[in-house]
Amino acid sequence: MGKEKRRSMLLFVCAIAISIPSLFVFYWMFSVSIKSDVDSTAYPPTFFQFTPTFHAYDNIFGTTPFIKYVLNTLIVSIGTVLAGLVIGLPAAYGIVRWKLQSLSVAILATRMIPSISFLVPWFLMFRTLRLSDTFAGLIMAQLTINLPMVIWLMIGFFLEIPKELHDSSRIDGCSEWKCFWKVMVPLTRQGIAASSILSFIYAWNNFLFPVILAGRNTKTLPAAVFSSMSFEQIDWSSLAAMASMVTLPVLILFLFTQKHIVAGLVSGSVKG
Repeated sequence: MGKEKRRSMLLFVCAIAISIPSLFVFYWMFSVSIKSDVDSTAYPPTFFQFTPTFHAYDNIFGTTPFIKYVLNTLIVSIGTVLAGLVIGLPAAYGIVRWKLQSLSVAILATRMIPSISFLVPWFLMFRTLRLSDTFAGLIMAQLTINLPMVIWLMIGFFLEIPKELHDSSRIDGCSEWKCFWKVMVPLTRQGIAASSILSFIYAWNNFLFPVILAGRNTKTLPAAVFSSMSFEQIDWSSLAAMASMVTLPVLILFLFTQKHIVAGLVSGSVKG
């Protein structure tokens, strides 16, 4: 067996070993969702020997506005992606075009601030502006986390584009905006794809902002999972079913787009 083949096999084994804990957690969550109430609370726990039942899924679709929660989460996630690109792409281009390194460092610093630090100011401002329980308010709050990430990722891609392309397009009569839209944006499609996917995943999974800032009309899936718990009794099967439904779309999205994410991140890091 060649050296390269042994190295690839060792890498594959290490990847599987690292993935086992995460896969087990997901399996355990899904298995609880298809167990009866007795099996889900049994001790010692039953890993494989149980009779599957889908009463938990019937429960969440029959007794909760689950479809509404899914639509709310989609609206907030897609809105966050679009707003992040509309603001983040010109911002990243401007930072690179006019060499605003200090601004890029400041943007990165805001990404490192804990999300909970923004919660009280957002809550007070939204209450004053009547943005509580609105999609616009939730999207604005999500941008606190996602916008710095989009800008920072896209800076690396804009940095790689030769300055000569910009200069030649300006000589040909393109305005600054037309140069950005017609020349720069098409050349950074890979970065835009990676930024969009990561931004969508973060917005979909975000729990902190929706649980405080959302209301009855805009409650998202993570907030709905939290609301399903009570002090009197926890329906573990229904809770696991809702958690599985939150996780599954993101997992499927990642599996189908992992090549774009990895290629975009690696390319951006090399180019930056």
